[in-house]
Amino acid sequence: MKIVSWNVNSIKARLEHVQKFLASAQPDVLMIQELKGLDFPEADIKATGYESAFVGQKAYNGVAVISKHPIKIILDHLPGDEADEQARYIEFDYQGLRLINIYAPNGNPTPGEKYDYKLGWMERLHARLSELRAQNIQFAIGGDFNVIPEGKDCYDPKAWKDDALFLPATRQAFRRLINLGLTDAFRVHHTRAGQYTFWDYQAGAWQRDNGIRIDHFLLSPSIADKLVSCVIDKEPREWDKASDHTPIIVEINW
Repeated sequence: MKIVSWNVNSIKARLEHVQKFLASAQPDVLMIQELKGLDFPEADIKATGYESAFVGQKAYNGVAVISKHPIKIILDHLPGDEADEQARYIEFDYQGLRLINIYAPNGNPTPGEKYDYKLGWMERLHARLSELRAQNIQFAIGGDFNVIPEGKDCYDPKAWKDDALFLPATRQAFRRLINLGLTDAFRVHHTRAGQYTFWDYQAGAWQRDNGIRIDHFLLSPSIADKLVSCVIDKEPREWDKASDHTPIIVEINW
């Protein structure tokens, strides 16, 4: 089974890119983030032979699932704060596999309300994943975590030391997820530094390969045992009017 995560940075602006990727990569599931709207091009996706489901928000955030077969939605929001209306989470079953698609908060500027919200959101995510582990529900969670886990996941750690994506509390929150017994799928077969999923639009970051790795797949133990590969597909970042993120692809024996 091929599962992909991709922050498309506006589905309206990147629909043709999504269609192109579906045609070429033929994933079983494509989980996308940062839709930036309440509408989703379900008919256009249907024309490619795929099903879709989404959680949208006016102008911001938003997550969607595009799949070869129908899905069963388990949750369309992250539990723990009923007042939170931000569209950042969708949990679903696909062919008997529990999958979670997230768009975690950025958290900048720091300190402040946005960073407090980021840490609170990650604490709620930890609680939900803890619950799944306690229930012995095996899962894969993918998406834009907005976390740079280590210095080697960043072209220049000094440049990011005060950023919400790289602050010690942020990385600690990410490690708490890992410590639930989860596996960072990409790092199973790729240990070297300088492998990124995001390049800013500014200052020629893409051309200079000044990137960061913030899009991840975490796998619960029995799913990690079935891992075949996890790769970063840099090609879509080269396309005209590309998203500032590129897809990360995980394959499992399922």
